[in-house]
Amino acid sequence: MDRIREIEKNYLRKQVPEFRIGDVVDVQLRIKDGEKERIQTFSGTVIARKGGGLRETFTVRRIVAGEGVERVFPVHTPTIANVIVRRPGQARRAKLYYLRDRVGKATKTRERREEDTSITSADLLAPVERKPAAAAAPASPAPTPSSSPTRGNSSSAAAWSRKFCRASGPSTTTAR
Repeated sequence: MDRIREIEKNYLRKQVPEFRIGDVVDVQLRIKDGEKERIQTFSGTVIARKGGGLRETFTVRRIVAGEGVERVFPVHTPTIANVIVRRPGQARRAKLYYLRDRVGKATKTRERREEDTSITSADLLAPVERKPAAAAAPASPAPTPSSSPTRGNSSSAAAWSRKFCRASGPSTTTAR
């Protein structure tokens, strides 16, 4: 088994493109037209990634004229010029085959938000410097039910609670 890995190591790509399941990607392929070589782009959502080593593949799905088109690409093939992640997607499964049954906006995956690594734990534990609030206006007390001007003219808390709280008496519905 180690001999196979040693032989395969010569054919592996040096820079493997980084993408995950659920990402919307542009796969740029090298296409030969006679003597010319051009780049063709296949855009879609990565729905599967499987295998390992030289045999690792990923599947990209897109909708063309109302029909779903899937294409399987080897990761280490020299015909792939580049894989560009247009929108990072968040998936909770390893294979997104359930997207085959969906149509329209239902085929979209949630966008993955990258964690902000610029804040360290030392920043969180550092004491916070606060400016004195000398110029700030004095804080007003929280309104009570009896002192709030928007709750009518009732002067007692009991009247306010009778007006706005649920009655605690017996239920008026009949049991069947």
